[in-house]
Formats: sequence, C-alpha cells, structure tokens
Amino acid sequence: MKLRSIELALSDPSAAAAFMVEIWGMALAEERGGTFYLRGSGSYPYLIAFDKSDHEFVRSTTFVCEEAELAEVKRRVSAAGWPARPEVSDDIGGGEGILVELPEGELLRFLVGSGEVRTIEGDDLPVRLTHVVFNSVDAEATGLAVEQVLGFHVSDRTKGMVFVRCNDSHHSIAFARAGIASLNHIAFEMSCIDSVMRGIGRLRDHGLAPSWGPGRHGPGANVFAYFIAPFGPVFEFSTAVEKVSENYKVGTPEDWTWPENRIDQWGMSDKDLVGLRAAEERFRFVRTWDVQPIDN
Repeated sequence: MKLRSIELALSDPSAAAAFMVEIWGMALAEERGGTFYLRGSGSYPYLIAFDKSDHEFVRSTTFVCEEAELAEVKRRVSAAGWPARPEVSDDIGGGEGILVELPEGELLRFLVGSGEVRTIEGDDLPVRLTHVVFNSVDAEATGLAVEQVLGFHVSDRTKGMVFVRCNDSHHSIAFARAGIASLNHIAFEMSCIDSVMRGIGRLRDHGLAPSWGPGRHGPGANVFAYFIAPFGPVFEFSTAVEKVSENYKVGTPEDWTWPENRIDQWGMSDKDLVGLRAAEERFRFVRTWDVQPIDN
C-alpha cells in the first residue's frame, strides 16, 4: 500500500494550480471539468488535485493498494462499523475501492486499478507525496484506531505527533496533538537535499520565506522546509523519510528530546507557530456522513 495523492476543494483552484506550477515546482497533468491535477516526476498520474468549492476542505487522501489489501481494509472497516462507501474514482488515473471516514472526520480513499504514467527525467519536480499530517483532538486514540482498523502501524510517538506507516517508509500519515481536527500539512518528497534547497531558493525569489526550515526532523530523519501557500494550506519540501523494518522499535516522547530552544536535529531555523497554526485551522474536519457501515 502506498500514499498516492491528496484532493483539496478550494475557492480558486486555477490560481492555486498556477502557483504550484509556476512557483512551487510541479507539472500540470490535466485540467478536467474545472479540477486541476498536478503531478511530479514519478509514475503517479497526479499528486494533488484542486476542485472548485465555496468551502475549503480535504476531499480525500488517496492510497493505492492491491486487491488483497483492499479486501482486508473493507473487512476491518466493516467489522469496526466505520462509515464508508464504495468509490469509483473519476479523477485521472481512475481506480475503484472505498472511501473511509476516520473517527475525527478525515477521509481516506483506498483504490485498486489506478493507472500510472511515464516518469519525467531531468526536471526539479517532487517525486511523490511522502506524507500527509492531520491535526487531531486525540492523536493517541486516532493512531490506535488506524492500527486496529486499517492495519497501519505506529512508528513513533513524540510530544507533538503520532507517526503512522502503511509500508516500510517511516510514516505516510501522522496525527498532531493539536486539540482540533484539521489538515496540518502536506509533504512533497524531493529527489535529494539539493532539490529541497533549490525549492527554498525558488520560493525566496518570489518573496516567500520558510515558515520553518531548513532543518532535519527526528522521526523519519527527513530534511524539511515548510511554507504557507498563498491559498491556505501548509506545504513541505522534504527528502524521503527513512525506511524501517517490521521490528522497528516504536519510539516514545522521551526518545525524541532536543537541547533547550531546539525543535529539530539541526536547530538552525525558527518556526512561525502563529502563522502555521492559523493556516492549519483553515481546513477543518467534521463528521459529514449519515450512512450505514459498508458490508464485506
């Protein structure tokens, strides 16, 4: 199973797409019916999609999987009584599966049969999404829920987050101990540290400074730089998170401590806590469905 894409509803998807292509550094895969699909250099048809809506929200976060994995997710979701519905994707790449609502309102989509495309060589584009982080009212409960119901695995716990994996990458999603249910940030995996730093420089050329970074995280060990996009969400330039084995020891907050006044391994940059928090509050999750749990 792999994280593929995230789908956002925005007031002005055209302007958002222009920013991501012309400044952030992505390629327009397709514009279809007012939805803009943006891709990276890898084989996924798109990494992020922008829909038109009067209200900002996360339409879905999409994982691709094998038939057996999808069947197991369906079985677990049905047994837990979580709300879900069958899904035939009309996004580019297609695929079918289910859309599942987590206890705090996050919508995860699991697809099989989604197509892939030819990779792009030589362009300084993101390779893929490396992770999506959600703010949680109760991150511990949500992390435990996705372990028990979706079959994911908690990799680490810190004072700020619960990190969860669905394959051998340290985390594909994480839940921040934030007291609200919302989108925290979206991380694009770049090919190397130099690509991350060139991205920082590219945004600085357009008057945009990092809200946090550059730095190197503890859990996952990825190099990062966070920016608040003009249209709302928080995006991260990131290197790949570390690969872990099945017997990886789950870390505790006591395992991830830093010297005073430091919040990452390098400790070379400040964090715009106020600006980031305001951006994170824009994409709130609510329990939206009044549906019966799916059958196996």
